[in-house]
Amino acid sequence: MTRRLSVIGLGKLGVPMAVLFAHKGFSVIGVDVHSALIESLNRKQCPIYEPGVPELLESLRGTLTATDDYKYAIQNSEVSFIVVPTPSEENGGFATKYVEAAAERIAGNLKHKDDFHLIVLTSTVLPGATASLKDLLERISGKECGVDFGLCYSPEFIALGSVLQGLTNPDLVLIGESDPKSGEMLSQVYRHVCQNTPPIVRTNFCNAELAKILLNAYVTMKISFANIMAEMCEKIPGGDVNAVSHILGLDSRIGRKYLSGGLGFGGPCFPRDNRAVACSAQSLGMADRLARATDEVNRDQNARIVGVIKEKLGRLKGSAIAILGLTYKAQTDVVEESAAVEIAKILLGEGCRVSVYDPAGMDNARSTLGDGVKYASSAEECLRDTEFCLLATPWEEFKTLRAEAFTKNMKRPALLDCWRIFDRSEFSERLEYLAIGLSSSHNSR
Repeated sequence: MTRRLSVIGLGKLGVPMAVLFAHKGFSVIGVDVHSALIESLNRKQCPIYEPGVPELLESLRGTLTATDDYKYAIQNSEVSFIVVPTPSEENGGFATKYVEAAAERIAGNLKHKDDFHLIVLTSTVLPGATASLKDLLERISGKECGVDFGLCYSPEFIALGSVLQGLTNPDLVLIGESDPKSGEMLSQVYRHVCQNTPPIVRTNFCNAELAKILLNAYVTMKISFANIMAEMCEKIPGGDVNAVSHILGLDSRIGRKYLSGGLGFGGPCFPRDNRAVACSAQSLGMADRLARATDEVNRDQNARIVGVIKEKLGRLKGSAIAILGLTYKAQTDVVEESAAVEIAKILLGEGCRVSVYDPAGMDNARSTLGDGVKYASSAEECLRDTEFCLLATPWEEFKTLRAEAFTKNMKRPALLDCWRIFDRSEFSERLEYLAIGLSSSHNSR
């Protein structure tokens, strides 16, 4: 079986992949253009925030080295994973300049390699991109795909904060293959890495490319549906989105995942993949109403939350508001397209005095929010002298807070619990407790 791998791109997915492969006994070479990342990995210091990865890096069973030398990486590996960014373009598509730059370097070194080499693209792309990549690799290397080298498109279906779990216990493994030999080589790698014997689906490039963006777009529709459902529950006496979600989730056609109701979706994947589906539909001469409606519902959710705050306070300008949680989800430091950050921006624009705290995302939030907010060092400091609190991200640290933390520190203790993490009976007795997805008969003091 293949034992020597290289991972091109040492970012939030590339580092966990490289570390996990090495932990599973592979000889791994990580490649990146940033010297700081290379030096950190070679010192066994994790350069990213991702639970479990630092500990795994410390206890590697295989070997992991990092370099900026493509020649060394290609000559000393049998499979190369391209895990580089594909930034969104204005029309919603994905820019492939970093993929192409990596492929050019790989292809240039394939010229001088006699052995069969497999290239695996994991970065999210639009349909047709992998076929174009095949042409580029053949043109520069002077070799034939499927004969001298192989190419697969194999995107990961993972979430930041649980990347290792997603890599070792995926629901499925998706492989778009140039030829059966390449698909089988990659399948063997995944069989060794995965712990749960997932189905390995092997297909052509375009079906794999479509499946990746369509799967995420479907999840975003489900989240937006859940948020509409939560709003309906708030307006009906006795409405409880937890109860309704539980009922709907029992139907095998629906399922419980992503049906909670809360803040809108964010992060580096969901929003842009949804827009990419709209872009692809337009390019095919199709209507893109569903994807755009999902995006509109998601953006409207932020304004809806601000409206709830304004209704309870009677005003926004001059109000002192605490926001607990800034990352788009717990267990990550990523604030990209975070609903909490977008809400903070709206409140600042309305003249509010905003205090924020997040266990991991403070540094990243500073570059987005600037100096107009107070950056607290703890949840209790964030609450101090405020009159309304938005619990935006369900970090475990926040779940340990008691009602006293709010009554003791806030001028006017009022809380909007966006994920219903607190005990309703305890909090409603001590302060004005509101929760997304609960009707006014539940949201009472």
